[in-house]
Amino acid sequence: MEQPRTALAERIAERRRADGDLRALVGEMRRSVLLVPVAGGGLWSVRAGGVRWVCGFTDETALARFARHHTPGGQPVDHAALLGARIVDEIVPALGEPAGLAVDIATEDGAMFFPPVAGIVPDAVAVDTGRVGEGRA
Repeated sequence: MEQPRTALAERIAERRRADGDLRALVGEMRRSVLLVPVAGGGLWSVRAGGVRWVCGFTDETALARFARHHTPGGQPVDHAALLGARIVDEIVPALGEPAGLAVDIATEDGAMFFPPVAGIVPDAVAVDTGRVGEGRA
């Protein structure tokens, strides 16, 4: 039996249908607990388009879809449960490069990307503010 969608997955579906509010989507992402695969002592991420994307999943079903494509034999993956706000406010800035959050990347017609722009990540690391790197030591 398929588990019901999380509130974030519902907001993503609304936005993909072009009838969802972007601010409500970002707010839901910040409040949601995401499952983030752990590999090599760190959080699993990919680089694409000049951005490092931390990959998070809305539930165990979405994480399992990812595991089928990215682990030998589709074995379960170790993961951390992290609040979306923690990912974009603390982890993304600590990466030291343009970074954002990719949610449910293995879900057909269900993925959503939260890029490193103002309103999603802190202004000091947002690529659209011209201030990237100002707050870093």
